[in-house]
Amino acid sequence: MTYRSIDQLTVELADGVLAVTLNRPDSLNSLSEAMLTGIAEALEQAATDPAVRVVKLSGAGRGFSSGAGISAEDVSAKSVNGPEVVLDAANRAVRSIVALPKPVVSVVQGPAAGVGVSLAIAADVVLASEKAFFMLAFTKIGLMPDGGASALVAAAVGRIRAQRMALLAERITASEAYDWGLVTSVHAPDDLEAAVDKVLRTLAGGPAVALRKTKQAINDATLTELEAAIGREREGQLILLTSKDFAEGTKAFQEGRPAAFSDS
Repeated sequence: MTYRSIDQLTVELADGVLAVTLNRPDSLNSLSEAMLTGIAEALEQAATDPAVRVVKLSGAGRGFSSGAGISAEDVSAKSVNGPEVVLDAANRAVRSIVALPKPVVSVVQGPAAGVGVSLAIAADVVLASEKAFFMLAFTKIGLMPDGGASALVAAAVGRIRAQRMALLAERITASEAYDWGLVTSVHAPDDLEAAVDKVLRTLAGGPAVALRKTKQAINDATLTELEAAIGREREGQLILLTSKDFAEGTKAFQEGRPAAFSDS
């Protein structure tokens, strides 16, 4: 099978590893609808491709992903296409990671924020650099977590820590993320690539049927609320995306100042 890359997303298959790389480094790999759709299409194709043994999901440059783009250009595109377009694309991408009958390894070398957190921790193995951090930054711009984050994060770290991340929008360091169970392991920046290669080799050379059944069993036991959470998030987020607070939050972000929310 042939995999299609686009300007902001590179998809390459070699030695059983399908490498999907977010490639918008100038904005810390902020996510567009095209990128999210590209992730989903690649993984949906990989589901039936015997040449793919494991998927590596990573970001180019110094970060994994800053989340859905909220630059003036991105916000303008959403207003033309409708606020649900990026949201639905993100949900499709997360579903494709969780449903893929093969292991997915995410590599977080720097910031993972917003729905970037959802993508990273939807993976089965999450390898992080000591420079990485995780941040559910939604409330800072008048939104709520989406991309299944309300289920994915809570399943990993528990209710109280998930509330801390979502309500307070704090940065969670790589060390904290490991202690909480949000990531598989943390490595010095210079050692991260070797650690990733070792994990990929192990999974690519492992028993595919056993790996598939193991992934499915664990996800079925721990992510029972994922679909319901995605539905609740979509309903709430579509309301918030048309609110005055979101308009103020994005404007404040673009202008580099604190937002003045009006609760409307």
